[in-house]
Amino acid sequence: MKRRKFIKKSFFGAVGASIIGGIYSWQIEPFWLEFVRVKMTIKNLPIHLKGKTLMQISDIHVGNRFDYQYIIDSFKKAQKLTPDYVVYTGDFVSYDNKEQLKQLREVFKHVVKGQVGTLGNEQKNINGLNIIGLDDYWGLNFNPQKIMSQLNNEQANLVLCHNPDVCDLNVWNHYKGWILAGHTHGGQVKPPFLNPPILPVKNKKYSAGIIDLEDGRTLYINRALGHLLQVRFNVRPEITIFELE
Repeated sequence: MKRRKFIKKSFFGAVGASIIGGIYSWQIEPFWLEFVRVKMTIKNLPIHLKGKTLMQISDIHVGNRFDYQYIIDSFKKAQKLTPDYVVYTGDFVSYDNKEQLKQLREVFKHVVKGQVGTLGNEQKNINGLNIIGLDDYWGLNFNPQKIMSQLNNEQANLVLCHNPDVCDLNVWNHYKGWILAGHTHGGQVKPPFLNPPILPVKNKKYSAGIIDLEDGRTLYINRALGHLLQVRFNVRPEITIFELE
């Protein structure tokens, strides 16, 4: 009888834990935004930019797959931090139909403002910081050679790209510096002490956070603000604030 009682308690305990974990992964963590602060050392950075902040927002995924009021609320929280620069690294919508364009316009009424531009295979020098934007690796306009061939290593450079797999291509023209990416969402689900079971990249070491590429480049992968599906476990949504130095 004692054995039966033990098995019964263990079974219902496991079921209860599974239910609680499921609710947490569905209703709590997907909306538990984390503001991650990172020091960013940039070669040739002008003195007047030391201590300035650059905010990275990535993978908003406005659409019908989760309540996008959460994105608006997150933008409002981010605005209070008054970043000097704001960069967006792709995936604005989860497109099903034209309704998403209307939804995106509604969300972007609350966009976080700073010194910011939309760059596709382009560069823009903003007050001494030269921001280079690469088009999406999977997009029709992907052409990193166009802009990286113009690289001037005497400037304070920063590269934005959506998919971190671009880091493994032979297009960098001896670039040494930071690369900000998104796309992976950190896998959205990461069992403790294990790698995420699903990562939409060829190079599976490209998950999330700071990655030293060991050639003078430093990759940072943002875990995404939005979600492809409303589920996260051990991979909280993120907005990153870099302090320039």
